[in-house]
Amino acid sequence: MTTVILESTLTCPECSHTKTETMPTDACQWFYKCEQCHAVLKPKPGDCCVYCSYGSVPCPPIQQRGKGGCCNG
Repeated sequence: MTTVILESTLTCPECSHTKTETMPTDACQWFYKCEQCHAVLKPKPGDCCVYCSYGSVPCPPIQQRGKGGCCNG
C-alpha cells in the first residue's frame, strides 16, 4: 500500500509565494486564496483541485488512484 502524503506546498502563479498546507482527504479544494497577493487560485483545465495544479504533491485521491481518481475525474 502506498503512503499518502498529506502536505503539499502551493506556489502562487501570480506572485510565486509558497505555502505548505495540509490537504483535505475527503474533498477537493477548488479555490485557494494566496495570502500574499490575494489571487484566488482555481484548478487548471483537466485538474481536479488546486493541489494538482499548483502543489508540490497531488491530492490524496490522485496519489491513491491516479489521474481520473478524484472528484471530477
